[in-house]
Amino acid sequence: MNASETLYLKIDKNIRIQKEKVTLGEIAQFFCAEKAVVNKVKTLRLPTEHIQKPGRYVYSVLDVIEVIQAEYPKLEINNLGETDFVLTLENSSGGADIWNWIKTALLCLLSFFGAAISIMAFNTDVGLTELFGRLYEMFTGRTSNGFTVLEISYSIGVGLGILIFFHHFAREKDGAEPTPLQVQMRVYEEDVDKTMIETSQRIEKEKMAADG
Repeated sequence: MNASETLYLKIDKNIRIQKEKVTLGEIAQFFCAEKAVVNKVKTLRLPTEHIQKPGRYVYSVLDVIEVIQAEYPKLEINNLGETDFVLTLENSSGGADIWNWIKTALLCLLSFFGAAISIMAFNTDVGLTELFGRLYEMFTGRTSNGFTVLEISYSIGVGLGILIFFHHFAREKDGAEPTPLQVQMRVYEEDVDKTMIETSQRIEKEKMAADG
């Protein structure tokens, strides 16, 4: 290997893994003019002794570089990705799948009834029933009984509006624009990863200060 050879690596902020023991090739992308170096680096194992159960674990790119330089001490390494990242070990057992379905069902129920109460509270706050009654009487000359074409149209419109806004009524396609729900879920995941990384860094600094 040429002494001036450079290895480029790129790591995403959150990587999902299926088992406790992982190789660098499973968590990062590599490029080097020497293909033999890339092939070897991909087989190197990342130290994951503390990963004992499903969850999120914070790592630094320095952990990856340390493993690589133990094999190639003179190799120049250029990081093009995240400096800190999270490994998410997923639970592949059947029991966990059932529990996830239960949690999803409970979340759907909470979201449904929570949204319903919020909409009803909003309608009551702005006096929508009285407004529809006045509009109905104005255009028809009859008193509204609270169940007219206005209420029916409004109820259907709210439901269709939510479905269209959050689902787009479109099939999955490559390069398709993500739905607002997908965007919010991505923002939530990024916030969780950022919080975990910052917490891990703070704990590490506190340990260093205590040792010093």
